[in-house]
Amino acid sequence: MATIVVDVMLKPEILDPQGKAVAAALPRLGFAFATDVRQGKRFEITVEGDPTEAQLAEVRDAAEKLLSNPVIENFTVRVEK
Repeated sequence: MATIVVDVMLKPEILDPQGKAVAAALPRLGFAFATDVRQGKRFEITVEGDPTEAQLAEVRDAAEKLLSNPVIENFTVRVEK
């Protein structure tokens, strides 16, 4: 079994109010490590065996049509074992 991971993030030019809220809260809680925060989504898709190129292409298609909004979001697809 393998896991195909789709990470979806807002494009850099799109405002991220949730990320800004987290970035503002971190110092109030005593965390000083971050200069900026962007929030995204992660989808984990389990497949039997090693994913084929055809399966990865289908996942990319699904990511473009269903899992992300290509007008305001970018996505990456990778395999985790």
